[in-house]
Amino acid sequence: HDGSRGHPGCPILPYDEAGSILTLCCFEKIYCRKPSLKRPLPPQTAGPSLLCGRGWPQVFGSISSLPQQGQNNQSMETITSAQNPKVKKLLALHEKSRTRREEGLFVVEGRRELEHCIEAGYEIDSVFISEEIASDPEDLIRRFETSGGIKVFSVSKEVYEKISYRGSTEGVVAEVRWKQLRLKDLSLKDNPLVIVLESVEKPGNLGAVLRSADAAGADAVIVSDPLTDLYNPNLIRASIGAIFSVPTVAASSEETIEWLKGNGIKILTAQLQDSNLYYETPMTGATAIVMGTESTGLTDIWRKAADAHIRIPMLGKLDSLNVSVSAAILLFEAVRQRMK
Repeated sequence: HDGSRGHPGCPILPYDEAGSILTLCCFEKIYCRKPSLKRPLPPQTAGPSLLCGRGWPQVFGSISSLPQQGQNNQSMETITSAQNPKVKKLLALHEKSRTRREEGLFVVEGRRELEHCIEAGYEIDSVFISEEIASDPEDLIRRFETSGGIKVFSVSKEVYEKISYRGSTEGVVAEVRWKQLRLKDLSLKDNPLVIVLESVEKPGNLGAVLRSADAAGADAVIVSDPLTDLYNPNLIRASIGAIFSVPTVAASSEETIEWLKGNGIKILTAQLQDSNLYYETPMTGATAIVMGTESTGLTDIWRKAADAHIRIPMLGKLDSLNVSVSAAILLFEAVRQRMK
């Protein structure tokens, strides 16, 4: 932008001493460029993004939080060796639940997942960006550097391939500070819809259930007597960020039952024995759908606490579905009933 004319909807700020101009293009994306560019960069596409939209206030704050005239940022460290201590720490966070607990950190990979994480109010500790993979590395680096308190590292393509679980993550991996919700932290609307998973072992299954819970507008997911931590990278990846968009709590079965009954939420346990067809069971009131593992089902504590037992008809030779598939069926039956 040459600064001579206003772009529609864009405030033009004065040049600083270095000859740079700060332009807020259509309130979508901030650019810092030399005036010799002569043209604006393309505006951000519609919808929220890691760098604008709903994610803006949490990551970057107001425009006044950006570096002012005369401010200098620390030079960014470039990491080219997989033996770097920061890379080893990141890999340990990926692989070890104990390390995640001790450090109070977990790993988020990919812009979409990081966007949901930021919108949920999580605090980013460090960001690792591959300038060879990211589509706009300079802009991405500058935004994190100017957001305050976030450590930013540039990594080589080889290092990024070492620290990333998948290749299509747009060149960004972050270490994020742990935030543990408790049952008392959950805020419920009238006639809430909650899903409870007892002792689910596979992070991928839990992640898939979270995606269904988000799609169905569930108020919360409660993992009772968990066998995996909620910040397992496989869980985050399988949920494509739904772990951040759906309030998710880990608690014991006893605590969960007490909380559900204390809030007047009807407990429906999914089980084959002594049960009614799920579509014949009312789910329009405050409802918790409770599911166990595929191998052993629910324990007796849940069967005894239930207000009703429900089942999905199995018409073939097998007697069970994947827990994430079952959860989706039951959640959307509740949605169907509530849309009448």
